[in-house]
Amino acid sequence: MSGYIVFLATSAGLYAIFALGLNLQWGFTGLINFGVVAFMTMGAYTTALLTLKGTPIIIAVLIGAILSAILGLGIGLSTLRLREDYLAIVTIGVSELIRLIANNEEWLTGGTFGVRSYSLPLDIEPNFLIKFLLIIALTFLAIYAEWVLCRSLSEQWRQHKQIQGKSYQPRKPISLITWGIIGTILILLVYIPGIVALSNYTYKAGLMVLILAVLAIIYAGLEFLVHSPWGRILKAIREDEDVAKALGKNVLLYKLQSFMLGGAIAGIAGSFFAWQLTTIYPKSFEPLLTFNAWIIVVLGGAGSNAGTLLGAIIFWSYDSITRFLLPYFGIFDQSQAAAFRVMIIGLILMVLMVWRPQGILGKKEELTLGK
Repeated sequence: MSGYIVFLATSAGLYAIFALGLNLQWGFTGLINFGVVAFMTMGAYTTALLTLKGTPIIIAVLIGAILSAILGLGIGLSTLRLREDYLAIVTIGVSELIRLIANNEEWLTGGTFGVRSYSLPLDIEPNFLIKFLLIIALTFLAIYAEWVLCRSLSEQWRQHKQIQGKSYQPRKPISLITWGIIGTILILLVYIPGIVALSNYTYKAGLMVLILAVLAIIYAGLEFLVHSPWGRILKAIREDEDVAKALGKNVLLYKLQSFMLGGAIAGIAGSFFAWQLTTIYPKSFEPLLTFNAWIIVVLGGAGSNAGTLLGAIIFWSYDSITRFLLPYFGIFDQSQAAAFRVMIIGLILMVLMVWRPQGILGKKEELTLGK
């Protein structure tokens, strides 16, 4: 049981990092990127190939993130002056181009045979001290997660006290209490099995701690950036870039910065994706990964980093429940069950767009600003 919880936490953390990059590009800047998997592919292959050549893992990850950012720069310089629909088309094409290169350039990527036997982080036989340090790290991460949850709920509580009788109403106290209880339960559901898994150490347990630690750093960094003047300019560009231009802001430069940073974050997610799979193939980076990232961002709420985390948790909870429950009913075979699961996701998104178009934690007043 603890091993499966570790898998779910690892997958949710990985996709949360991946979707945070997309959320920066689309949720905060309004850049439609339908090829975000290209950045993940770049990060994964760069990390795997460099570590095969003896490059230290940390340096390989940084180079992968830098190359992903450079890819974003190349796409941005050629397309960000165009309309949003052209940007979407180009990003789809680039993602397929990167995948086809990985599939056909066997001298570099191994082609359909894939890349394997590359270095993995924390793939060790730990002693008691290392296990203890990893448990301490997981404990700090759980405390940080609970602190972030309490701070977010307390801010919304203050809004409820200060903003009453206006057109925008924050969440009601009963809703805040409910979310607080659910969030605390989720943290404990990861923390307790995580302690058990680390006590009986496996590589995947160590990878889970590493992913959650990097996720916490990226989340904290993005929260700082999007609440800074730089982040407020991104939101202004998202709502009406002509207004930002009128205020003397270099819109193209800010778009490039957002696109490159979001690409670098997706590249880091690609490194973890390679480590989770332990062997990567071109078919591992199909457009479905982009679709999954968009589901997470839309579900959680565009323009909300906390919403992206929640979207990743809900997505993987749904995936795990339906993947194991549907076969027991005997109604669908394996291929039909997979199609049915995707169909249900589409139905959920349709209902969400009608009931709550801003997503679960999105802000409707930002969604409708200037509309």
